[in-house]
Amino acid sequence: MKSVDKNQDKGNNQREFKLLWALLPLIVMIGVMLYTVVSLEQGPHIPLIIGTVTAALVALKAGFKWKEIEEMMYKGIRLALPAVVIIILVGMIIGSWMGGGIVASMIFYGLKLLNPSFFLVAICLICSIVSLAIGSSWSTMGTIGVAGMGIGMAMGISPGMVAGAVISGAYFGDKLSPLSDTTNLASGLTNTDLFDHIKHMLWTTIPALVIALGIYAFLGQNVSGNIDAAQIAATSSVMQDSFLISPWLLLVPVIVIGMVAMKVPAIPALVIGAVLGFLSQVFVQGDTITAAIVSLQEGYAIETGNALVDNLFNGGGLDSMMYTVSMTIVAMTFGGILEYSGMLKSIMNQLLKLIRNTGSLIASTIGAAFLTNASCAEQYISIVVPSRMFANTYRKMGLASKNLSRALEDGGTLTSVFIPWNTCGVFILGTLGVGVVEYGPYALLNLLCPVISIIYAFTGFTIAKIDDGGGGAGGEKEPTEVKTELQHV
Repeated sequence: MKSVDKNQDKGNNQREFKLLWALLPLIVMIGVMLYTVVSLEQGPHIPLIIGTVTAALVALKAGFKWKEIEEMMYKGIRLALPAVVIIILVGMIIGSWMGGGIVASMIFYGLKLLNPSFFLVAICLICSIVSLAIGSSWSTMGTIGVAGMGIGMAMGISPGMVAGAVISGAYFGDKLSPLSDTTNLASGLTNTDLFDHIKHMLWTTIPALVIALGIYAFLGQNVSGNIDAAQIAATSSVMQDSFLISPWLLLVPVIVIGMVAMKVPAIPALVIGAVLGFLSQVFVQGDTITAAIVSLQEGYAIETGNALVDNLFNGGGLDSMMYTVSMTIVAMTFGGILEYSGMLKSIMNQLLKLIRNTGSLIASTIGAAFLTNASCAEQYISIVVPSRMFANTYRKMGLASKNLSRALEDGGTLTSVFIPWNTCGVFILGTLGVGVVEYGPYALLNLLCPVISIIYAFTGFTIAKIDDGGGGAGGEKEPTEVKTELQHV
């Protein structure tokens, strides 16, 4: 039996694969991943490489030349290069901000101001406000999120809970801010007015946030009884002895967040943040230039005798992000072959055959976005591919384009954090130091939004028709026509 049909898409080199052959690389990768990560407790790199080799063999069997397969991998890697640069810079920021006493100042004052019972609610709301202002989940997690993790751990709260609350807040703004790259991408690819898109997303995002905050409040009441006040006092005292704590140092994250909010590109803003951290370590903390450079490269190191403080402030640096960078590159080689060979498109075509009504259409869109996150390991592809595949179906069923754009965000933007090898999953691991298994159950906004969206789809609630003034089904634009900067900010 032949592995592919002979017909090819016009204008590109993709082929139409038989479903089993298209799924084979995913089946192999996920099977090896489960065994390696769960049973052997090893990292996901080797399973991804095995998946890449399997995808390459399937592509060779389909008639692709090796040079073409290489180019597919390179295309996948090129798509992730902006994310790689951001990951490296965030590592440098964390190292310099730890050495500069900036993180210590944020944690010190956070411990003074935040009540343990309502900490999860507070950190989620703070991250929501910051990410809404700057439109960036990554920048929010790399600044406010890092400090939030430190405060929560000092209070004795589970790292998974804290990370989940941080992620929920960070992705609230990433989803609803008009400055967000994914928000602009989803509206642009579906030819939906940006603010119509945002208003339509409120129906799923606001209820999800309210439910999440209620659960965080409940969890906070349960954990508050385990808080050791003496430990918090001891931690604060050790930080004061180890760093020069000053409210002026809080200006550094304010400056960086302000620059991003004023639409300064992410990379220059993060570079300035790292420079300010470097200067703080030299001129405020009184360390040598050599020590400050080591913080940027290798991360900050300190020995205070207090295990919690040492755990909080040993880390960061460019080197600490190499695990994340390598995983991103390996994952994108796998995703590149699946996307550019046509395997992913073949899987999507089979999903289209399952559609019978509005409910199944929107559920399939969300499922396709999640599948793309898992297979191609990149949040942007999870929006681009389903938008092109489902646009005509939405139009034929008389559904407004904002239904599609909302489903893309609910299924693509938000679920990326649940894939350990997705660029978002590896960024969170490298930045917050917590893996998907730990934070997944507590990333409540990200869990609830897709569920609420599917419920709406099957009940018809908030589902807009073209005749309702919701706009056409869109999908007329190609990705190259969308004037959105495709980088994580």
